[in-house]
Amino acid sequence: RLQVQVASLKVGERPHRRYDLGGLRAVPALAVEAGGVFGLEPGREPVMAVHHRDHPASKFRAADGNGLSVGFTSHYGAMRRWFGPHLGDGEAGENIVVATDRPWHPEELAGGLVIATAAGEEIHLGRIAVATPCVEFARFALRFPDEARPDQTVSEALRFLDGGTRGYYATVAGGAARRAVGDSVRLTVG
Repeated sequence: RLQVQVASLKVGERPHRRYDLGGLRAVPALAVEAGGVFGLEPGREPVMAVHHRDHPASKFRAADGNGLSVGFTSHYGAMRRWFGPHLGDGEAGENIVVATDRPWHPEELAGGLVIATAAGEEIHLGRIAVATPCVEFARFALRFPDEARPDQTVSEALRFLDGGTRGYYATVAGGAARRAVGDSVRLTVG
């Protein structure tokens, strides 16, 4: 799955902020570059993701390089076992959701990832970092009432989602490239 966040998924003002999937758009391809990603759809202008460092209302943070994010279907399987079947692949907002049957831990991803097209073109992703989960996503996954104060169940959900379960940030090593649904992903040796 490939997608872009066209707007923040955290909406409203504190203490009444909540998670809303309305800002997500699934796309058949991404333009991936050092500053982040653009969603590509046939016959439409490219859409800059809100986490791209050049977006007018950018949510980019140089400290963790959150211009590109990656998740895994196996992690969504674990999240569905924890939270229930209502949680769909990609709902944590990653740009790239990789189909895999096993979990991926931070130490395994330390050497980076390579995304390769069928034509053999490659883009290297490095500086893989755990995407720290937010309270709003934990509440969303729990179906926790919007008006209720967070409690121990939200804290437990945040602990479960941390360590890469919610996903990872990555930086692009090299120039820009186009990636499409169906491209392969492999680990690079550190």
